[in-house]
Amino acid sequence: MTEQATGAHHPQPRPRSGGQPSATVEHVTGAQSLIRSLEEVGADTVFGIPGGAILPAYDPMMDSTKVRHILVRHEQGAGHAATGYAQATGKVGVCMATSGPGATNLVTPIADAHMDSVPLVAITGQVSSKAIGTDAFQEADICGITMPITKHNFLVTKAEDIPRTIAEAFHIASTGRPGPVLVDIAKDALQAKTTFSWPPQTDLPGYRPVTKPHAKQIREAAKLITSAKRPVLYVGGGVLKAGATAELKVLAELTGAPVTTTLMALGAFPDTHPQHVGMPGMHGSVTAVTALQKADLIVALGARFDDRVTGKLDSFAPYAKIVHADIDPAEIGKNRTADVPIVGDAREVIADLVQAVQAEHTAGHTGDYSAWWKDLNRWRETYPLGYDQPEDGSLAPQQVIQRIGQLAPEGTIFAAGVGQHQMWAAHFIDYDEPATWLNSGGAGTMGYAVPAAMGAKAGAPHRTVWAIDGDGCFQMTNQELVTCALNNIPIKVAIINNGALGMVRQWQTLFYNQRYSNTVLHSGPEASGKEPSAGTRIPDFVKLSEAMGCVAMRCERPEDLDKVIAEANAIDDRPVVIDFIVHEDAQVWPMVAAGTSNDEVMAARGVRPDFGDSEDD
Repeated sequence: MTEQATGAHHPQPRPRSGGQPSATVEHVTGAQSLIRSLEEVGADTVFGIPGGAILPAYDPMMDSTKVRHILVRHEQGAGHAATGYAQATGKVGVCMATSGPGATNLVTPIADAHMDSVPLVAITGQVSSKAIGTDAFQEADICGITMPITKHNFLVTKAEDIPRTIAEAFHIASTGRPGPVLVDIAKDALQAKTTFSWPPQTDLPGYRPVTKPHAKQIREAAKLITSAKRPVLYVGGGVLKAGATAELKVLAELTGAPVTTTLMALGAFPDTHPQHVGMPGMHGSVTAVTALQKADLIVALGARFDDRVTGKLDSFAPYAKIVHADIDPAEIGKNRTADVPIVGDAREVIADLVQAVQAEHTAGHTGDYSAWWKDLNRWRETYPLGYDQPEDGSLAPQQVIQRIGQLAPEGTIFAAGVGQHQMWAAHFIDYDEPATWLNSGGAGTMGYAVPAAMGAKAGAPHRTVWAIDGDGCFQMTNQELVTCALNNIPIKVAIINNGALGMVRQWQTLFYNQRYSNTVLHSGPEASGKEPSAGTRIPDFVKLSEAMGCVAMRCERPEDLDKVIAEANAIDDRPVVIDFIVHEDAQVWPMVAAGTSNDEVMAARGVRPDFGDSEDD
């Protein structure tokens, strides 16, 4: 699988096709056929908003006892909620919107799901088939618009095609490399009379994902692993999507190699495991970044060598041979040439690798990584993740996030927005289980956290769900708290309120001579940047959250931190929002500046690690 996949640790569901057609043929409308098809493929939750072109579908949905519709406040919220649902449950997420602006409001979450390989089916209404192409009211060519950001999409103009199209859409979304599929249905197809029987005959010529890896390539990879001196298992989100976390743990412990998990793969291998050396990349741990740079073998499993991990590509891992396993053949060799390319499902690849490595061990070939671990442990001890407490006694954002993680009930799911708080949540919360970390990795979509947390909680109602959000991100999609309040979806939201667009401000601090152009979110004398801010107070997040039906609190002092978090954890009947006022100057470290080599990783501002000479250099 690919790195851009996260959260789900269950095998992907298959649509209920195959077997004998239903004995009874039902005479229905196209809209009724759509709802019956959703029931048959196992969709139990749909996030959406009705409108003219999709309205025929909403009438029979009212009668369904199997499909729950959650009325969101913005179509973008519907898309991100469907993504959060999919990432938390491993099932296909479903969102629905009307034509024109309803459909185009789904473009951002569809692009987000595409980048992160999330199984998603987006159903949109379209103007009547005879009006397509006439610039009719609320017409938009949503198939054309989303073609580059969907795994596949369909325009349905005949009612009899609806069951087959829905079955194919769910199959495509959930198999191979998962991804979003759009189904655009003309209004007259929804209104027309048709017959419904299940399962339909599906026809997908050319769509046959390779899941079983080639045995020769597996053997070659095993030989490289046992002969390497400095191997690294570079694990991407595809391992989560394949449900391969148990197999990964067996392989890691069998080989004894260090493991690094990308931002999209957190939870695929326990953060607290002694072989885990951290997250790689622009804001990865010094040990993980350096391990990849100095490795003589990188075994990439469901990862895609994206720019945030590699830094300047031509200087990435100069000594390493590459074993690259991915279900999408287009990813192999795209950014880095693979010495041993392996096309296949991550679960099958890793299971076969375990057997091949065991065979190598039986033949007397075992890797000796003792000198490698001596180096790794020295770097880990010298450059651990950490942060400074603000001198003025205010809250450190890292401390807030760390305590939320430490005080959360077991099995809590964390969804993060995008920016500094996202990186701190990746660093300072331990993810020991799959499907406990949801975030927008590839697209970096601000506004993701609240609706994704809503979708996760809808899909896993018995688990605690925390959204870690920034004051900038929160102002993009916070209206979905109304949806949560009205639909008994009691998520918890931590607003890391530093009064600024934090990550952009950090770049302005480091690279733009502290010229804070349009990153200050608060008003008043502090907006000039001359005085320390006390977070964003317009809007007042406590009043705003209370107006949307939530319990809301504000925390400004370290001594109140644990009490406020405990109070939030104890409330289970309504959404809870805590406005944490944190110091605005906190920064995310380590850091590899954009466009530079990973060799230039900075442990902290002005602190360049000194690695000395490793024994195998």
